Amino acid sequence: MIRVGAHVPSDEPLTEAAARNADLVQLFLSNPQSWKAPLPRPDADVLRSATTPVYVHSPYLVNVGSPNNRIRIPSRKILADTLAAAAAIGAAGVIVHGGHVGDDEDLAVGWERWRKALESVDLAVPVLLENTAGGGNAILRECDNYGPLWEAIGSFGVGAVVDTCHAWAAGEDMTTLVDRVSAATGRIDLVHCNNSRDPHGSNRDRHANLGDGEIPEDVLVAVLRSAGAPIVVETPGGAEEHGADIAWVRERL
Repeated sequence: MIRVGAHVPSDEPLTEAAARNADLVQLFLSNPQSWKAPLPRPDADVLRSATTPVYVHSPYLVNVGSPNNRIRIPSRKILADTLAAAAAIGAAGVIVHGGHVGDDEDLAVGWERWRKALESVDLAVPVLLENTAGGGNAILRECDNYGPLWEAIGSFGVGAVVDTCHAWAAGEDMTTLVDRVSAATGRIDLVHCNNSRDPHGSNRDRHANLGDGEIPEDVLVAVLRSAGAPIVVETPGGAEEHGADIAWVRERL
């Protein structure tokens, strides 16, 4: 059985999981738009001993590929802080966007900056890298870039996350997506199952609920079946909408 869950509010995530009938949860441990380190959680022992897997999404600000030291160095710091906080709650992994290099830089410098970033942090929890939707200088906008990136950082035990909305928005061939990422990384650790409000190749990261949006149902289901990985829905709404999206996935798998 493939576990299916949702991104939930950070307060009382296990209660949020029950409200959605979720097998797993994903959450932020700090403000996703802040450089401030996560605070210790009073429920750390409960989460660490729970049977419901917990995944942590890093702050959106993280960009270890940036040419700007004022972004790259704080990115490494908040990544380290997030990994430590995730380890304290027994998280299954920390999801991080691939980031982007400078407008006039070759993407290859991003592979090297990722390698240096991972050398500088304590990898007590696996880092799971997620593809992104747009930007010509984005390190993982094109999923074929998992290959050269993994050549640089695969030895660190990193994992791969495939976001269906992001891949659709980036113009990826959805029929070969899973095979290409799996060939480059050896496995897919997590799928973010989201429909898209925008057409294929739009480069717009706007998630839609399952059953709505521009990605055909058979395309989404084929990606989920082929990946065979745990699934997180990051769709609009609260417990009711997420519960419906989780049920949508289970019915089709």
